[in-house]
Amino acid sequence: MTTGSDAVIAVSGALLDGKVALVTGAGSGIGRATSLKMAGSGARVVVSDVNEEGGRGTVDAIEQAGGEAIFVRADVASSADIQALVRTAVETYGRLDCAVNNAGISGQASDGRTFLPHEIPADIWARVIGINLTGVFLCLQQEIEQMLKQGGGTIVNLASIYGLVGARGSAYVASKHGVVGLTRSFALAYAQQGIRVNAVCPGYIDTPMVAGVFTARPDDANAIRAGHPIGRLGVPSEIADAITWLCSDASSFVTGTALPVDGGWTAQ
Repeated sequence: MTTGSDAVIAVSGALLDGKVALVTGAGSGIGRATSLKMAGSGARVVVSDVNEEGGRGTVDAIEQAGGEAIFVRADVASSADIQALVRTAVETYGRLDCAVNNAGISGQASDGRTFLPHEIPADIWARVIGINLTGVFLCLQQEIEQMLKQGGGTIVNLASIYGLVGARGSAYVASKHGVVGLTRSFALAYAQQGIRVNAVCPGYIDTPMVAGVFTARPDDANAIRAGHPIGRLGVPSEIADAITWLCSDASSFVTGTALPVDGGWTAQ
């Protein structure tokens, strides 16, 4: 499938001119598209992923388009990795203005199996919560600490439509509802310190992770596509646009929101 995430970026103005941005899970899909968009909007980007090949590929794409970026390998479930990630960002660029906590997993087993809630193995539950929810929490802690030192910043967490509505995949759903809760809690705690925290809740986006879901559940693919009133899946660049806006001064009165970018899914 074509994601659009590898498209050459075009400079689109100064939304993030001179800012330093950090993106986790930036080796593919929404994370890569967001890194490209932010670089094209004037930011210097710290690209992070557990997949070194994918992360370095994102940096290469940014540099080929005339942008500036570095790659830092980090596992968001590791507090030590996240501390080192934020420290490297600040040592390299002097500050951290924007952070996008995007890294996440689907909750399927490695062989593509899905589970009813009462059947979810404890190790899969722990892994999904550890990456999708605890990982966001660990990132928020380190990002906030740095932003408090410098007097402000913006953070966007990647939730999901399943952070707003229910579905059978309870580990993933629980993790994304948790991300929405974390977003609101942190936004309220730091609103008067010049730090804004928001979440984006994508529908099904044409990414490698969604492709894996469709491979595991081919009978559901058409129904999932049709579940978006707009009549199609989203593409990564559409989520990147929303994230970049939320990280910019153009959204200066927006904090604590969970923004659906879902082709109308949650309006039904």
